[in-house]
Amino acid sequence: MAMQSGEPSPADFKKILTEMGEQMATFASAGGDSGVATAMSRFGAQASKAAAAADPVGAADNPAFEKAGADITAACRAAGVSVNF
Repeated sequence: MAMQSGEPSPADFKKILTEMGEQMATFASAGGDSGVATAMSRFGAQASKAAAAADPVGAADNPAFEKAGADITAACRAAGVSVNF
């Protein structure tokens, strides 16, 4: 998604978070019952939840969303892949 100069709008964040939630769900479904797939599923759920909020940016700025990202990073490291969410 190309951004124009200036701050992204709530609609932009809604679109980004919606797509992130959908992609994480797709990737998680391909991962079976692995720790990475479980973490991706949780992160996707948090992204989708934030996207559905009236204030997607504010909704994404919470400990559960941050933990879901940290859990993906930890699960990927445990699987031998270096990422940082």
